Amino acid sequence: MIDPRLLAFMSACQARVEAALDQCLPAAGIHPASLHQAMRYVSLDGGKRVRPLLVYAAGQVAGVPAERLDTPACAVELIHTYSLVHDDLPAMDDDALRRGKPTCHIAFGEAQAILAGDALQALAFHILAHDHEGGLAPATCLAMVEQLALAAGSRGMVGGQAIDLASVGKQLDIAELEDMHIHKTGALIRASVLLGAMANPELAPDRLEALDHYAKCIGLAFQVVDDILDVEGSTEVLGKTAQADQALEKPTYPALLGLEGARQRARELHEAALASLAESGTEADPLRWLSSYIIERSH
Repeated sequence: MIDPRLLAFMSACQARVEAALDQCLPAAGIHPASLHQAMRYVSLDGGKRVRPLLVYAAGQVAGVPAERLDTPACAVELIHTYSLVHDDLPAMDDDALRRGKPTCHIAFGEAQAILAGDALQALAFHILAHDHEGGLAPATCLAMVEQLALAAGSRGMVGGQAIDLASVGKQLDIAELEDMHIHKTGALIRASVLLGAMANPELAPDRLEALDHYAKCIGLAFQVVDDILDVEGSTEVLGKTAQADQALEKPTYPALLGLEGARQRARELHEAALASLAESGTEADPLRWLSSYIIERSH
């Protein structure tokens, strides 16, 4: 059962980011229309929006009004969405279902899916660099662009995907597995928290450090639970193909630690995340609720 306070927070933030995404994405009829239709198909009306939620929740801790967080929330979601489009391609994971509907390359063709992912990535940096209405200072926008680029590139998400592909059929130890997921999944989750915090340039360094440690913990916890759900979940509930990791012979936490060991690792990371917020008051409650949600979710 999701905490009703979290449900209210999620609903408000999801509505905000959905409206903001609708505004920043090119209209479906703008030339080239098929590309813009594909971009909107994969970006709107789907997903849990965990990364934008983290932007808003971290921004609340930093004392930043929600309207100043819309652009960074959209930017991280666009990067995440582009990564899913490319991950689903036949050259990567070859998935046919995402967020309960056909993947982009199934609906629009492989070439259009590649281009849609490319365009979403470019759009993320464009909106972050030109945040006029949100009220972010130019120096803050530049710092956010740098942070997001680092998280999305070869030393972050894309690098993690490269490690993942190279690890298929191999036996990794726990340190190697966590290194892969610190990059593949954790980097963008960490960036989501940091972008929310960075929206207040005057935030005390120790508060920023605590939020960063929280983000590192939940980034790993998210992947641990993803691995568990791939084993235990159904395609209907997950909205993507279940047991895909096993079919592709990918290294996972349950394969290495067993299901109970993986659950224990998720609980440990959750407790460490909460400990990072010990000095924060009720303003950090959404981050606490989100950590609980991440390890208790069913999809």
